[in-house]
Amino acid sequence: MDHPSGRGGPALTTRSRRAIGLSGVAVTVAGAITNAFGYVVPVLGARRLSAGDLGALATVLAIVAIASVPGTGLQIAMAVRRARHPGATAGRVAVVTALVCGGAVLVLAPVAGPLLDLPPVLTPLLAVYTFAIVLSGRRLGELQGDERFLRLAMGMSLLAAGRYAGLVAGLLLGLGLTGSLLLGTALALLVPPALAVLARTPGEAGGGHSITARQVFTAGSATLAILVVSYADVILARHVLPADASGAYAVGTVLTKGAMWAPQVVTVLALPKLAQGSRRALLIAVGLVTGCGAVLVAASALAGGLAFRLAGGADYTELGRYAPVFATTGALYALVFVLVNAQVAAGGRWPSAPLWAATAVLVVSTEWLVPPTLPAIMWCATATAALALAGAAFSLRRGLRAGSGPASPPPAP
Repeated sequence: MDHPSGRGGPALTTRSRRAIGLSGVAVTVAGAITNAFGYVVPVLGARRLSAGDLGALATVLAIVAIASVPGTGLQIAMAVRRARHPGATAGRVAVVTALVCGGAVLVLAPVAGPLLDLPPVLTPLLAVYTFAIVLSGRRLGELQGDERFLRLAMGMSLLAAGRYAGLVAGLLLGLGLTGSLLLGTALALLVPPALAVLARTPGEAGGGHSITARQVFTAGSATLAILVVSYADVILARHVLPADASGAYAVGTVLTKGAMWAPQVVTVLALPKLAQGSRRALLIAVGLVTGCGAVLVAASALAGGLAFRLAGGADYTELGRYAPVFATTGALYALVFVLVNAQVAAGGRWPSAPLWAATAVLVVSTEWLVPPTLPAIMWCATATAALALAGAAFSLRRGLRAGSGPASPPPAP
């Protein structure tokens, strides 16, 4: 609402800024809770399980992380649709997406079980567990699209608790791998109905403008591409470097991931405005993420030794000179995350294409073009991040020129 008086406008602006700040803090805390749970499970597993079961637990967590990526795509697609068309629903797409993901885990069981040395009983549990996590993306997307960020933060925390609390409790109670996963699955199944209550809007009829499978696929493939291109260097380093050098490289990537995900809250808050056609929101998001990245890179330049020591211990302090490069890679990927989400919000068809191309360049470079040394792989990763950013920026700019970008809001329903 506009306020022609000299007082109303500034007062409203102040309240809006406070609300945005509070929302940002809440979403950041919810993200921290999720990450904390994710770290607690393997740490407890290392103390409560045998070496064999610990390896199986790590494999289980990796499978779920990969299989549930479409849940993030579902959330993004739902948020974009809801921001453009208030009251939009998921239709059958949400359930179908969750069933496909859970079914894929089940179908691959005869191959994955023996190959990964997993007990047969774990597979159906993993399938149900994955189904619940993916389905939760629908309600989180509704909350994000409606810009109910405080409830979104509550929902994120609820999902984190449902996803990990059962595993933590099972490990603490000494239930073993199977018992812990059984308890974790039972709690995970409670999350979708709990989120449905949290996301309910009194008097909302809904029913129209449901999302499509293609929108979920586009958002999910973009999320997967971001994860692949930003984690590929770790896998390649393990492959081409000696064991001690690959371990040192893994410590450096802690800084990369920190710089990449630290400003993630900006994209979460900006996505609904991007879907509504706000170029101003895009400029603000890019500016904030760039500023955050600059601060983190500068901090790593000033205290690189301390950063490596905190990430890996005193044995890695001497590698502090590389800290700004690892942080720069993460800062570049944080910008890629913003631009790719902007493309998804704008209805772009292949926002993931530049990222897959950059991944291919990274693989070719590290396998055949550069020497197998830590600095060489590190600089290849930074160059790949810059290439991915350039590709994402070019794709988004082309979308803007074509009239499909954030500068072109959708027609009113």
